[in-house]
Amino acid sequence: MTARPRVRAVRLGPRSLAALALVSAVGVAAFGWPFLAPPASRLSAHAQDAPWLFAGLLVLLVAVVTATISESGLGPKAVAMLGVLAATGAALRPIGAGTAGIEPMFFLMVLSGRVLGPGFGFVLGSVTMFASALLTGGVGPWMPFQMLAMGWFTMGAGLLPGPDRLRGRTELLLLALYGFLAAFAYGTVMNLAGWPFMGTLASSIAFDPHAGIPANLARFVAYCLATSLGWDLGRAAVTVVLTLVLGPAVLRALRRATRRAAFEAPVTFEAPVTAPPP
Repeated sequence: MTARPRVRAVRLGPRSLAALALVSAVGVAAFGWPFLAPPASRLSAHAQDAPWLFAGLLVLLVAVVTATISESGLGPKAVAMLGVLAATGAALRPIGAGTAGIEPMFFLMVLSGRVLGPGFGFVLGSVTMFASALLTGGVGPWMPFQMLAMGWFTMGAGLLPGPDRLRGRTELLLLALYGFLAAFAYGTVMNLAGWPFMGTLASSIAFDPHAGIPANLARFVAYCLATSLGWDLGRAAVTVVLTLVLGPAVLRALRRATRRAAFEAPVTFEAPVTAPPP
């Protein structure tokens, strides 16, 4: 049986790809500046201010790239799908609040990105994290970093190989493996966003603006092991379990919804039929 080609809710054009590349490059700098800026730089001298500056810049850039992708083809059907999935993801996030690693929204992001493609995935990840921050009261300088990281997380699922051919157990194992690794990657990059705020409160693992890259890298690894390893492991394990258990049903539902929505079919309006004159 030949697999149906994947219907994309959003097709990325040159302008959207350029916007994505720009915000991703700035995001890499925003997350990794403690390792990119030399100790004598002005940025390192303002270690406590830099995360705030990057947060303000990121929220603008994420808004720009979301608007650019939306302008390039996010029609009313895709907007409706986006609203449903973002609301579902935002509602799932508080379920694991305060419990180590129980975050069921991640598996939904993986499956949605897989079915609906990288462009839709980036928008969905960013919007879902924004909505969940408003729902849980988690608005702060970390929110733009969360939006970008979740956008990358969901977009990555849409870039996995075999979207039109791979089905069944092999696809589930691929998605579970991606979810496991990406859950750890999400936790690591989010640690980069919060790590510089520690200052000298914990001298053995805090970011030291006067230290070199090897010393700060060792501090960062120690920080991850001491603060988030258990949480990241729980998040990865929950994502894998939910993907393997609920994945087949959710994938079928998402693919059926995208086929019925017919995102790529143009919307036409028929002229009203008028009765002939008597």
